Amino acid sequence: MSARVGWLVAATTSAVILAFVVPLCLLVRELAQDRAMAAAEQEARNVAILVSQLQGAPSLPGLVADVDADTPAKTSLLTPDGSTLGTVAEDLVDDPDVRRAAKERRAFTIMTAQGGKILVPVVTASGTFVVRTSVPTSVLRSGVRTAWAGIVTLGLALLVLSVAIAIRMGRRVSTPVTELARVANRLGSGDLVARAPATGPPEVVALARSLNVLAERVQVLLEAERARVGDLSHRLRTPVTALRLDVDAVGDPVLAQRLEGHITTLQRTIDSVVHDARRPLEQPLTVGSDFTTVAHDRLVFWSALADDQGRTVTVTLPPEPLPVQLDRAALTDV
Repeated sequence: MSARVGWLVAATTSAVILAFVVPLCLLVRELAQDRAMAAAEQEARNVAILVSQLQGAPSLPGLVADVDADTPAKTSLLTPDGSTLGTVAEDLVDDPDVRRAAKERRAFTIMTAQGGKILVPVVTASGTFVVRTSVPTSVLRSGVRTAWAGIVTLGLALLVLSVAIAIRMGRRVSTPVTELARVANRLGSGDLVARAPATGPPEVVALARSLNVLAERVQVLLEAERARVGDLSHRLRTPVTALRLDVDAVGDPVLAQRLEGHITTLQRTIDSVVHDARRPLEQPLTVGSDFTTVAHDRLVFWSALADDQGRTVTVTLPPEPLPVQLDRAALTDV
């Protein structure tokens, strides 16, 4: 039971954890990407401010390089005369996105498989400068795998913890139930003094108490029944003794011998009843025997009478044993 409870909790917890972990991992990736793009956009706008204020100044290239060095993003500046500042980019002049920004004179952002790009045009009296800040995929995914590893580890830890708690709780339920089954097996084998401990959940405690009441009731009824059977068997001994005295007075020896045989059989039956009534409670309530063997023996015994009467007896019994829940004496009587 505890194993099944553990598997059930593991399946349920896994579904719940996955429902939270997958969106959380996607959210972490989006947050990392937004953070990187926001930093790149800020860098592009800082360069644009420098260009608008220091266009044509000799210190502009150095300032652009300093701003570019502060972040992992790569910033390049295309001047109206076609020269470049900042990070050297051979494709800057031929980049269609740069030409589009210069033409439309508006800033925009582009996301590609290689990363993201931020284009910011700066319109001046001498022409249009275009600032391009590129963010590679490695920067967009920076710290994502570490965060994912932490989230997955936390999810696995929660799963293991929930399964451990479930198994522990399952054992608290299954152990009393197992004890009830053991006591029930003892009662079934004839040990009527066995009692179940009233421990565990309320339902199991109620079941244990009911089982104990049932065992006590069965014990009382069985003892009373055996007392009545024993008393009845003793009361039968008196008429049997009287029959024996009457047989002694029979003058026909053959009839007397036949009656003596019947009385002996009756006496044996009464003794068997007395023996059963005095049998200890700890002994099994039912003893098995082989129906095939007993039936064969009885048919062999009665075949002599069939021969005397000229009757044909056909015996058909299976070769394998046929166990029944009766002892040999009771099956012989049947």
